[in-house]
Amino acid sequence: MSERGSTWHGQHQAGLSRGERAADYLRNGMGSWIFVGSFVLVMVVWAAINSYLLAEDAWDPYPFILLNLFLSMLAGLQGAILLIAAKRQDAIAAAMAQHDYDTDVQAKTEIDRLMAINSQQLELLEELRALLLRSRDPRAEKEETIELPRDE
Repeated sequence: MSERGSTWHGQHQAGLSRGERAADYLRNGMGSWIFVGSFVLVMVVWAAINSYLLAEDAWDPYPFILLNLFLSMLAGLQGAILLIAAKRQDAIAAAMAQHDYDTDVQAKTEIDRLMAINSQQLELLEELRALLLRSRDPRAEKEETIELPRDE
């Protein structure tokens, strides 16, 4: 399995439809300075061509009604694309939150198991210490024993 497909996010990306990948690509493109600069450049070129170069024969003379129509259509499409991408991003965030929760629950279970093992080991050490003291000196049973610290 490739490195990209081995993570949850990589597996999710691999399962996207063509439309979902297109929405993500367009969202990333529309949210860039290159898009903003290109957009402004196209509007300036449009206005320059229709105002100065073609002057009397312009296909869209001032006040640029055709340009306004295109801008309105672009705004409608951008809104829809951004909503599709945002909806997908919310689904990704929810799935990642669930994955994190599942991981936390599994980690807590493992930690609890390790703490139980640790407690058992401490009890065994205390028993071994008591046996060792008894084997050295039978009178040691009556002496105070030092308690080992416990984390409970």
